[in-house]
Amino acid sequence: MLFPYARDRMAELLAAHGAEPAVAAELAEVRRLVPGQPELDTLLHWIDTDAKITPLKSLQGMIWNQGYADGSLRGDVYPDVAPCLRLWSSIGVRLAVFSSGSVPAQKLIFGHSVAGDLTGLFGGFFDTRVGGKRDPDSYGRLSIALGLPAAEVLFLSDVEAELDAAAAAGMRTCQLVRAEDGTVATDRHAVAEDFRAVARLVQLPVPA
Repeated sequence: MLFPYARDRMAELLAAHGAEPAVAAELAEVRRLVPGQPELDTLLHWIDTDAKITPLKSLQGMIWNQGYADGSLRGDVYPDVAPCLRLWSSIGVRLAVFSSGSVPAQKLIFGHSVAGDLTGLFGGFFDTRVGGKRDPDSYGRLSIALGLPAAEVLFLSDVEAELDAAAAAGMRTCQLVRAEDGTVATDRHAVAEDFRAVARLVQLPVPA
Protein backbone atom coordinates (compact mmCIF):
# COMPACT_ATOMS: atom_id res chain seq x y z
CA MET A 1 0.00 0.00 0.00
CA LEU A 2 2.75 2.49 0.92
CA PHE A 3 4.80 2.10 -2.26
CA PRO A 4 1.91 2.55 -4.73
CA TYR A 5 0.75 5.52 -2.62
CA ALA A 6 4.15 7.18 -2.99
CA ARG A 7 4.44 6.31 -6.68
CA ASP A 8 1.10 7.92 -7.46
CA ARG A 9 2.17 11.14 -5.74
CA MET A 10 5.85 11.45 -6.67
CA ALA A 11 5.29 13.72 -9.68
CA GLU A 12 3.09 16.00 -7.58
CA LEU A 13 5.77 16.25 -4.89
CA LEU A 14 8.46 17.22 -7.39
CA ALA A 15 6.24 19.75 -9.16
CA ALA A 16 5.01 21.42 -5.99
CA HIS A 17 8.10 21.22 -3.77
CA GLY A 18 11.08 20.48 -6.01
CA ALA A 19 12.68 23.87 -5.31
CA GLU A 20 12.46 23.52 -1.54
CA PRO A 21 15.82 22.76 0.10
CA ALA A 22 14.94 19.33 1.54
CA VAL A 23 13.52 18.03 -1.74
CA ALA A 24 16.15 19.74 -3.89
CA ALA A 25 18.95 18.09 -1.91
CA GLU A 26 17.50 14.62 -2.55
CA LEU A 27 17.01 15.38 -6.24
CA ALA A 28 20.65 16.48 -6.50
CA GLU A 29 21.65 13.09 -5.12
CA VAL A 30 19.38 11.37 -7.66
CA ARG A 31 21.14 13.27 -10.45
CA ARG A 32 24.54 12.34 -9.02
CA LEU A 33 23.63 8.66 -8.97
CA VAL A 34 21.96 8.61 -12.40
CA PRO A 35 23.25 11.57 -14.43
CA GLY A 36 21.54 12.66 -17.59
CA GLN A 37 18.13 11.15 -16.80
CA PRO A 38 14.96 12.97 -15.64
CA GLU A 39 14.74 12.64 -11.87
CA LEU A 40 11.11 11.50 -11.96
CA ASP A 41 11.87 8.71 -14.41
CA THR A 42 14.71 7.51 -12.21
CA LEU A 43 12.59 7.61 -9.06
CA LEU A 44 9.70 5.72 -10.64
CA HIS A 45 12.10 3.10 -11.97
CA TRP A 46 13.57 2.69 -8.50
CA ILE A 47 10.10 2.28 -7.02
CA ASP A 48 9.14 -0.29 -9.65
CA THR A 49 12.31 -2.31 -9.00
CA ASP A 50 12.07 -1.97 -5.20
CA ALA A 51 15.46 -0.27 -5.05
CA LYS A 52 16.85 0.44 -1.56
CA ILE A 53 18.35 3.84 -2.38
CA THR A 54 18.54 6.63 0.18
CA PRO A 55 17.18 9.63 -1.80
CA LEU A 56 14.19 7.58 -2.95
CA LYS A 57 13.45 6.53 0.61
CA SER A 58 13.71 10.12 1.81
CA LEU A 59 11.29 11.41 -0.82
CA GLN A 60 8.88 8.56 -0.17
CA GLY A 61 9.02 9.49 3.49
CA MET A 62 7.99 13.06 2.69
CA ILE A 63 4.97 11.80 0.74
CA TRP A 64 4.00 9.38 3.49
CA ASN A 65 4.36 12.17 6.06
CA GLN A 66 1.58 14.09 4.36
CA GLY A 67 -0.54 10.96 4.08
CA TYR A 68 -0.24 10.22 7.79
CA ALA A 69 -0.88 13.86 8.63
CA ASP A 70 -4.16 13.97 6.71
CA GLY A 71 -5.29 10.56 7.97
CA SER A 72 -5.21 8.75 4.63
CA LEU A 73 -2.45 6.41 5.86
CA ARG A 74 -2.08 4.27 8.99
CA GLY A 75 0.85 2.09 10.01
CA ASP A 76 -0.05 -1.59 9.77
CA VAL A 77 1.46 -3.89 12.40
CA TYR A 78 0.58 -7.50 13.11
CA PRO A 79 -1.64 -7.93 16.21
CA ASP A 80 1.11 -9.67 18.21
CA VAL A 81 3.68 -6.90 17.71
CA ALA A 82 2.52 -3.99 19.88
CA PRO A 83 1.72 -6.03 23.04
CA CYS A 84 5.12 -7.71 22.91
CA LEU A 85 7.01 -4.49 22.25
CA ARG A 86 5.24 -2.70 25.08
CA LEU A 87 5.92 -5.51 27.53
CA TRP A 88 9.57 -5.90 26.55
CA SER A 89 10.17 -2.16 26.73
CA SER A 90 8.57 -2.02 30.17
CA ILE A 91 11.07 -4.55 31.56
CA GLY A 92 14.09 -2.77 30.09
CA VAL A 93 14.68 -4.61 26.82
CA ARG A 94 16.32 -2.17 24.38
CA LEU A 95 14.48 -2.04 21.07
CA ALA A 96 15.66 -0.56 17.78
CA VAL A 97 14.62 -0.53 14.13
CA PHE A 98 16.88 -1.08 11.11
CA SER A 99 14.95 -0.67 7.87
CA SER A 100 15.55 0.17 4.23
CA GLY A 101 12.85 2.82 4.75
CA SER A 102 14.17 6.19 5.92
CA VAL A 103 14.22 7.02 9.63
CA PRO A 104 11.45 9.63 9.21
CA ALA A 105 9.33 7.03 7.39
CA GLN A 106 9.92 4.50 10.16
CA LYS A 107 8.79 7.00 12.77
CA LEU A 108 5.68 7.80 10.75
CA ILE A 109 4.70 4.14 10.51
CA PHE A 110 5.21 3.45 14.20
CA GLY A 111 3.89 6.84 15.27
CA HIS A 112 0.62 6.38 13.40
CA SER A 113 0.19 2.64 13.81
CA VAL A 114 -3.17 0.94 14.12
CA ALA A 115 -2.04 0.06 17.67
CA GLY A 116 -1.24 3.65 18.62
CA ASP A 117 2.03 5.57 18.85
CA LEU A 118 4.84 3.04 19.33
CA THR A 119 7.83 5.31 18.69
CA GLY A 120 8.59 5.83 22.37
CA LEU A 121 9.31 2.11 22.76
CA PHE A 122 12.39 2.30 20.53
CA GLY A 123 15.79 3.57 21.56
CA GLY A 124 17.08 3.85 18.01
CA PHE A 125 16.02 4.08 14.38
CA PHE A 126 18.49 3.24 11.59
CA ASP A 127 18.21 3.27 7.80
CA THR A 128 20.46 2.76 4.77
CA ARG A 129 22.73 5.60 5.85
CA VAL A 130 24.22 2.94 8.14
CA GLY A 131 24.74 0.73 5.10
CA GLY A 132 22.96 -1.93 3.11
CA LYS A 133 20.93 -4.53 4.98
CA ARG A 134 22.83 -7.36 3.26
CA ASP A 135 26.26 -5.98 4.17
CA PRO A 136 27.83 -7.42 7.35
CA ASP A 137 29.67 -4.13 7.96
CA SER A 138 26.31 -2.41 8.48
CA TYR A 139 25.61 -4.59 11.47
CA GLY A 140 29.02 -3.86 12.94
CA ARG A 141 28.20 -0.16 12.71
CA LEU A 142 24.80 -0.82 14.30
CA SER A 143 26.47 -2.61 17.19
CA ILE A 144 28.75 0.37 17.77
CA ALA A 145 25.85 2.83 17.56
CA LEU A 146 23.87 0.79 20.09
CA GLY A 147 26.87 0.52 22.40
CA LEU A 148 26.46 -3.25 22.63
CA PRO A 149 28.62 -6.21 21.66
CA ALA A 150 27.19 -7.81 18.54
CA ALA A 151 26.64 -11.07 20.43
CA GLU A 152 24.16 -9.30 22.72
CA VAL A 153 21.96 -8.14 19.83
CA LEU A 154 19.12 -10.24 18.40
CA PHE A 155 18.31 -9.26 14.82
CA LEU A 156 14.87 -10.14 13.43
CA SER A 157 14.02 -10.24 9.73
CA ASP A 158 12.07 -12.30 7.24
CA VAL A 159 14.91 -11.99 4.68
CA GLU A 160 17.53 -14.73 4.82
CA ALA A 161 20.30 -12.62 3.24
CA GLU A 162 19.87 -9.94 5.89
CA LEU A 163 20.06 -12.54 8.64
CA ASP A 164 23.21 -13.97 7.04
CA ALA A 165 24.81 -10.52 7.13
CA ALA A 166 23.86 -9.94 10.76
CA ALA A 167 25.17 -13.37 11.75
CA ALA A 168 28.45 -12.69 9.94
CA ALA A 169 28.83 -9.61 12.16
CA GLY A 170 28.32 -11.77 15.24
CA MET A 171 24.68 -11.01 16.06
CA ARG A 172 22.09 -13.55 17.12
CA THR A 173 19.40 -13.95 14.48
CA CYS A 174 15.82 -15.09 14.09
CA GLN A 175 13.74 -15.30 10.94
CA LEU A 176 10.09 -14.28 11.18
CA VAL A 177 8.14 -16.71 9.01
CA ARG A 178 4.52 -15.63 9.07
CA ALA A 179 1.92 -17.68 7.27
CA GLU A 180 0.36 -14.44 5.99
CA ASP A 181 3.36 -13.28 3.97
CA GLY A 182 4.55 -16.52 2.39
CA THR A 183 8.13 -16.33 3.70
CA VAL A 184 10.17 -19.47 3.05
CA ALA A 185 11.88 -20.70 6.22
CA THR A 186 15.67 -20.78 6.34
CA ASP A 187 17.72 -23.68 7.61
CA ARG A 188 20.56 -21.41 8.77
CA HIS A 189 18.79 -19.37 11.47
CA ALA A 190 16.32 -19.78 14.29
CA VAL A 191 12.73 -19.43 13.07
CA ALA A 192 9.62 -17.95 14.73
CA GLU A 193 6.10 -17.51 13.41
CA ASP A 194 5.42 -14.30 15.38
CA PHE A 195 6.74 -12.13 18.22
CA ARG A 196 5.30 -14.44 20.87
CA ALA A 197 7.37 -17.26 19.42
CA VAL A 198 10.42 -14.98 19.44
CA ALA A 199 9.81 -14.36 23.15
CA ARG A 200 9.70 -18.07 23.89
CA LEU A 201 12.84 -18.64 21.84
CA VAL A 202 14.94 -16.12 23.80
CA GLN A 203 13.14 -16.51 27.14
CA LEU A 204 11.36 -13.16 27.22
CA PRO A 205 7.94 -12.79 28.82
CA VAL A 206 4.84 -13.18 26.65
CA PRO A 207 1.85 -10.83 27.06
CA ALA A 208 -1.18 -12.37 28.74
